[in-house]
Amino acid sequence: MPAQGKQIVREIAISEFRRKCLLLLEEVNRTRIHLCVTRRGKPIAEVIPVYSQYRRDWIDSMSGSIEILGDIVSPIVSTRFDRVAKTARQPRKR
Repeated sequence: MPAQGKQIVREIAISEFRRKCLLLLEEVNRTRIHLCVTRRGKPIAEVIPVYSQYRRDWIDSMSGSIEILGDIVSPIVSTRFDRVAKTARQPRKR
């Protein structure tokens, strides 16, 4: 069973998860108990409830913290590759 600190985790075989998927997802949402899906006794996935307040806070967490200084579309400087490509296009002097 994966380490979850004090979080309650219920283990379930993948075959049973496939049969009861929708029911189990609703149960996780209702009970807030994590679900560990196993294959041959080894954990392969974990189903956890969505924390709607956390998601709302995360989406707006960076609002107002970024300041754009100047042009963000144009390249800052030409790269070495650009200089090499320009000289390669010029005809050779004889």
